[in-house]
Amino acid sequence: MSHPDPYGNTESRGWDRPAAPALPWPDTDLEPGPWRPGPAAHTHPAEPDTYARPGGGPDTYAGPDTYAGPYTYAGPYPTTSRHHDGPGRYDGPPAGDRGRRDEPRHDGPWGEPARDDEYPTAQIAPVRDEPTEQIPAVRDEPAPEPPAGRRGPGRRRASAERPPTTEPTTSRAGRNLPAAIGVGVALGAAVVVPLFFFMPAFLAVLATAVGIGIWEMARAVRRTGAHPPLAPLVAGGVITVGLAWYAGPDALCLGLLVTVLGTMIWRLGDGPGNYQRDLTAATLIAVYVPFLAGFAAMLAAAPGDGHLRVLVTLAAVVLSDTGGYAAGVSFGKHPMAPTISPKKSWEGFAGSVAAAAAGSAALLWALFDVAPWWGALFGMAISVSAVLGDLAESMIKRDLGVKDMSNLLPGHGGLMDRLDSILFAVPVAYLLLAVFVPVVG
Repeated sequence: MSHPDPYGNTESRGWDRPAAPALPWPDTDLEPGPWRPGPAAHTHPAEPDTYARPGGGPDTYAGPDTYAGPYTYAGPYPTTSRHHDGPGRYDGPPAGDRGRRDEPRHDGPWGEPARDDEYPTAQIAPVRDEPTEQIPAVRDEPAPEPPAGRRGPGRRRASAERPPTTEPTTSRAGRNLPAAIGVGVALGAAVVVPLFFFMPAFLAVLATAVGIGIWEMARAVRRTGAHPPLAPLVAGGVITVGLAWYAGPDALCLGLLVTVLGTMIWRLGDGPGNYQRDLTAATLIAVYVPFLAGFAAMLAAAPGDGHLRVLVTLAAVVLSDTGGYAAGVSFGKHPMAPTISPKKSWEGFAGSVAAAAAGSAALLWALFDVAPWWGALFGMAISVSAVLGDLAESMIKRDLGVKDMSNLLPGHGGLMDRLDSILFAVPVAYLLLAVFVPVVG
């Protein structure tokens, strides 16, 4: 049975809504109250509304829907009508169409389920993006400190019988100075003692130093993926030094050629993969270590005063290193080559040249009766070549990504870290002494 539409005519809205039938549930004290008309009138455009009434057939009406809102229905379970957008409040359909309280809520104006297309989603307020600045920042809480009675891992407890562990102190130049001085003195004694007392022993020391230097260089260049064969390099290096000792400059060049050719032939056994890269690294090592060290052998092999020639050369290198270290630590402010060796300064370089020049002038005048200015020139040339040798090895280490060639010598790194200056200085010393102090016989 259809209910009369209270909005279907245009007569005055002063009438009261007819009494609704009794509620289907036993709560008789929750009967609906009377309608209370409001002052405003709202008009909706004509649109056909069809409702599937639970108590009968479809209820259809068309035309303007006018009522004098707002109105209030004083019954229980108030609902808000979405069909009317006026300021009034509609509290549900007539009691006969309300249904049981355990039925699902209906969104239609008379209790029927709302169609999906009746209320477009455009009427729903869009979700706003809240600014993230309103979110409080996460604070970094300090890590809890360990209990006072528990010591951290890796640290032992100090006591009266056992003092706390201390790290070895390093100098401003980045060295462990006591260890560096001790190792330097030991190396000097290993060179000078056989040089003055048994010359063939000096050749053995030189050949051993060449072999260790080749091993350090071959080990370092493997970081780039190159694998120069070690055995032919060490054997060729020792042969090169021996040929220079006994036969002079021509034999030195021949030894270098034999070393490179022997390395090429040896490397053929490993196949063609990376052959050019391995051979390039091997050639660099052969020239850098045994070929340059061969000039030290020729200095020592000079008849009569070979040991003195080696001595003044090593003294000039030591004076250059010592003067540069002292001046750099005391006055160094302007980097000499910051991308290659950041700790070298122009003040240190000036100290190196000055110390080597002064010391060499005195030594060459005392030992070879050479005019002091020629001795000073010799010292300056040795100092410059020693600094260049140090920078050259630093550039190689930078390119390889290593700090030291090895950790063989405490406070110095590897043996090549001590030979870098000497290897560049001995060819210059050999040429200058051949001019200033010609070889007799």
